[in-house]
Amino acid sequence: MIKLLIALDRLEKGDDPLLRPMLRSSDDAAASELWRRNGRGAIVTRMAREIGLAETAPPPAAKPGFWGYSALSAADVVKIYRYLLEKAPARSREVVMGHLRHATRCGTDHFDQYFGIPRAVKRPWAVKQGWSGYGDAPGRPCAGGVEPVLGPDLGIGRPVLHTTGVVGDKIVAVLTLQPAGTSFEAASKQLTGLTGEVLRASGG
Repeated sequence: MIKLLIALDRLEKGDDPLLRPMLRSSDDAAASELWRRNGRGAIVTRMAREIGLAETAPPPAAKPGFWGYSALSAADVVKIYRYLLEKAPARSREVVMGHLRHATRCGTDHFDQYFGIPRAVKRPWAVKQGWSGYGDAPGRPCAGGVEPVLGPDLGIGRPVLHTTGVVGDKIVAVLTLQPAGTSFEAASKQLTGLTGEVLRASGG
């Protein structure tokens, strides 16, 4: 979800071709390059102050290059989407939401990122997904002959899987910490079911 802050911060200076793969296909290399170019942890600090995020912090001093070590709560994810939809400059909103509406089936690391929202509800939706700790891509339809670029080991010993986005007029954020050893397929199925329950409870 930190990729949303990286994108919003970058767009205050202008567009960048790296935003497309980062937002549509969750490209970690693109995120890391934008992170390096634009001040690393200062990105999180600037955007947290601008948006009013209370439970967001940059990575610890020992891990300055790892945007994935930033702290972010589900409540703050909702605030980010509210900012995008209600307060962000029109151009920033157009670029970010446009890419999220066209999220690709496969991430650039060959994981299938159509879990949670994309599986629980039909389009139209705009999504930004998150995952870490599952090793290599598990197989079809997304695994190919290219070695995946994996996100950082978060040091918590457990895999994470998140689905966030906008469905109609609703903002949805479901963040999960999975039991150690959970497969990507099992986590995806569990998160998709949970997301469906959240949407049904909200009348979606």
